[in-house]
Amino acid sequence: MRETCVPTGVALKDTGFGYTLSLISGKYKMIILYWLAENKVMRHNELKRGIGSISFKTLSIMLKEMEADGLILRKEFPQVPPKVEYSLSERGLSLLPLLNMMCAWGEKNLPASQAVQR
Repeated sequence: MRETCVPTGVALKDTGFGYTLSLISGKYKMIILYWLAENKVMRHNELKRGIGSISFKTLSIMLKEMEADGLILRKEFPQVPPKVEYSLSERGLSLLPLLNMMCAWGEKNLPASQAVQR
């Protein structure tokens, strides 16, 4: 196993780690991945309600970026009013092990005072 995924003398942006961060960085992208993983297919307003603290415009920008990066699929239905559904692409689904590892780490390291009673 390597000691680091960012070798000395290489810019972070030029590494696999830096590339992954560029796709999922920001306040909402991992949350969007989470909601789409949980619900498979969601519409814009469903995502907005699920996330809660995101503005309409910010969610639209995040979805466009994630679609451009190949992480989500956007399916538009030709009807009035317009209907658009979002789901994870194969590429987006490939990030789920990372999301699951983050969840497991959080469960293991969550302070006792914040632990949810099960």
